[in-house]
Amino acid sequence: MRPTRDNLTLMIRSPIVCSSVLMATLAAPLTSQQPAAPQERDFLSRIRRLTVDGRRAGEGYWSPDGQRIVFQSEREPGNPFYQIYVLDLLTGDTKRISPGLGKTTCAFFRPGTDEIAFASTHADPKSKQFQEEELAFRASGKERRYSWDYDPEMDIYAYSERAGALKRLTTARGYDAEGSYSPDGRWIAFSSMRDAYNRPLDDTGKKMLEENPSYFAEIYIMRADGSGQRRLTNVAGYDGGPFFTPDGTRIVWRRFDEQGLIADIWTMKLDGTEQKQITDFGSMSWAPYMHPSGQYIIFSSNKFGFENFELFLVDAQGTKEPVRVTNSDGFDGLPVPSPDGKTLAWTSSRSGGAAGQLFLAQWNHEKALEAIRNAPARTKK
Repeated sequence: MRPTRDNLTLMIRSPIVCSSVLMATLAAPLTSQQPAAPQERDFLSRIRRLTVDGRRAGEGYWSPDGQRIVFQSEREPGNPFYQIYVLDLLTGDTKRISPGLGKTTCAFFRPGTDEIAFASTHADPKSKQFQEEELAFRASGKERRYSWDYDPEMDIYAYSERAGALKRLTTARGYDAEGSYSPDGRWIAFSSMRDAYNRPLDDTGKKMLEENPSYFAEIYIMRADGSGQRRLTNVAGYDGGPFFTPDGTRIVWRRFDEQGLIADIWTMKLDGTEQKQITDFGSMSWAPYMHPSGQYIIFSSNKFGFENFELFLVDAQGTKEPVRVTNSDGFDGLPVPSPDGKTLAWTSSRSGGAAGQLFLAQWNHEKALEAIRNAPARTKK
């Protein structure tokens, strides 16, 4: 699962202290040398809620023609977990493409084909049992903080819309998810925790697997048919949420520290070389997605409050400090610009309540470029 406010296991650990210095700077009076800080309305206009059904929805990704969005939602009768749906933005029609059984996450259109990849646990014989147990827990009136369990039975599948058939792409023991296609449709980058299951673990490793399995997550790449799977990262801590840059030459992802409290945005070449840190933001920064122009990355961070995630911009080379985009209590995350770069889809709780839903807004690209030009140089810690 690419982390959201609803599924961040790591969020429930000790809080991150906000930067009082930065907060004070933002609150300081403007001088003639200080351009006014951009506001949410400068970047986003005509904000509208896209999904209303179900307990929660999120992770909306555009079709290459910009006319449809594939997303996950908890709305299937008898199943409390996410399933995958495709929304036609022209007609408003929504259809489920996942099996309806078990858990699913992280769907993505394959360019130039009728295929959509997503991760699912429907092959697990215990799927129905887990659904019933979760429904019984919710019916009991008890509550717990929502967390993503990184189910080791999660695997990546490709769904053919014409044939209505699924093809399994990964079979390794351990969580395989967070997949996305390259712009030419030839490759899939994904996150996997298979390293925790394909070798003996010492007592420390076993404890880590029990308490924080995401620690073992690394970035992998494979061909679109599932062949040629190979590992790209090898650093302690959670590497996940990979996406290809618009030109297909690099991957952008987020890397957590070993404690799972701080994350930053990184890019690398498709062979795993030239790994480059883009942010040094001292907070939990994740869900990066590059604008189609290739000039900047939009991501989410809790820089201004442990449970207050906002959207930010940063230049593609990471030479500037990030610029804040949204200003709304709760959660704003998982931003994805449309293929033409003029519309932004993201997941937000701004409609009220703890659960997120999908939102759309017109995106001001020129204002984004201006904000980056005016941003101070990045301070490396």
